Amino acid sequence: MAKKEIKKYTLAEMKDRYVGKEGSGERHTYEYELRMDVLGHLIKAARKERKLTQVELGNLVGVQKAQISKIENNINNVTIATILKIFEALNADVSFNVKLDDKKLELQAG
Repeated sequence: MAKKEIKKYTLAEMKDRYVGKEGSGERHTYEYELRMDVLGHLIKAARKERKLTQVELGNLVGVQKAQISKIENNINNVTIATILKIFEALNADVSFNVKLDDKKLELQAG
């Protein structure tokens, strides 16, 4: 009996099919939320590495524990200034890469 070959899809093809085509509003929202989720996990991991509680980190940054929790679990509605304060409180180096056409700009903070 001949085996039927299973169709393989790339991640990009799956995103196009189930999230929306590249450049669409749905795809932009998905990619943004994914990046923010990763950033929240990075903050949480750095906080734990520094052996700080959410309360302690909040005190260092000047926000309540609830705000740190929201940032770690759902980073929507937070300013870059707050994110930078958090990483500064964690004594972490932060680097941003921005690509405009063929030019790459870098900013290092911290």
